[in-house]
Amino acid sequence: MSLAPALTTDLSSQRTLAGRTVQPVGLGCMNLNHGYSGFLADEDAVTMVRTALDAGVDHFDTATLYGAGHNEEVVGRALGAQRQDVFLASKGGLTGGRDGGIDGRPETLRRQVEDSLRRLGTEFIDLYYLHRLDPDVPVEESAGALAEMVQAGKIGAYGLSEVSAATLERAHAVHPVAAVQNEYSLWTRNPEWGLLDACRRTGAALVAFSPVGRGFLTGAVQDPVALPQGDMRHRMPRFSAEHFPANLALLDPFRAEAERLGTTIAALSIAWVLAQGPSVLAIPGTTSAAHLAEDRSAEQVVLTAEDVVRIDEIINHDTVHGHRYAVQQQASIDTEDEPATPPNA
Repeated sequence: MSLAPALTTDLSSQRTLAGRTVQPVGLGCMNLNHGYSGFLADEDAVTMVRTALDAGVDHFDTATLYGAGHNEEVVGRALGAQRQDVFLASKGGLTGGRDGGIDGRPETLRRQVEDSLRRLGTEFIDLYYLHRLDPDVPVEESAGALAEMVQAGKIGAYGLSEVSAATLERAHAVHPVAAVQNEYSLWTRNPEWGLLDACRRTGAALVAFSPVGRGFLTGAVQDPVALPQGDMRHRMPRFSAEHFPANLALLDPFRAEAERLGTTIAALSIAWVLAQGPSVLAIPGTTSAAHLAEDRSAEQVVLTAEDVVRIDEIINHDTVHGHRYAVQQQASIDTEDEPATPPNA
């Protein structure tokens, strides 16, 4: 049975993550050197993280996967002596190597936690996620290994990434899960098909990555063909020549709503995510100080329940064209299956 809606109009108050209070909008650090394009040189990446620090960002998210560990090195260097002033999260169990590089074996996770600590230059990571569920390793075994790391004082808490409600419940039975990090935005609604309710039942926070739809909901991507070769969006159906034009048509009415509310479409996209409940946080990624300020302005957007409904009617699972991942990549994701194929997929 679905729990009652948890919409909140309080977007600016701090939220709880693994027993700590943090700002609603953190910084996902992947974009610095992994996944998309326009990556920063190391010195510029360090400057970007420090700019976020100076702006008041207190939640930073990285991973073993990003830049084959180099992202953690850059983040650790940037935080430096201010490490203790922020909430630091990383992820293991995914390396992107042969066969997708998913490895949730306990011995792998123990080693990767140690490697993450070394690269980040810290003795303690506040939150460490299992980046992907290993289909060959019961989640109970992966959860048990991360629970050992909690008990050893290496990590403060553990979480899961891109998982279903059922997987969360199984892991939580081994040791409390502090957070689930899944893709969640106006155009990606998987958490609404069971996970949000499960997070509320177990007390886990939901940390939304890609809250601006991999850049689509900022309006910055007008022609995916122009994206540099190697940008991961070339492999995503929603950015394909077949589906992108119809998706692009959704932005004009959405932009009109943002203008009515006195904000931008990027900020409104993040504000919508934050409005989904007081235990929902967002970690947009950016390589731009101006975009960082725009993302964080979402905390000041004033939304009513009626506003949320109006926005929902414009961009939702049924109005978006195409699936979020290609078939091969979707096979490695444990989130709930789409309840029905989008009519335009």
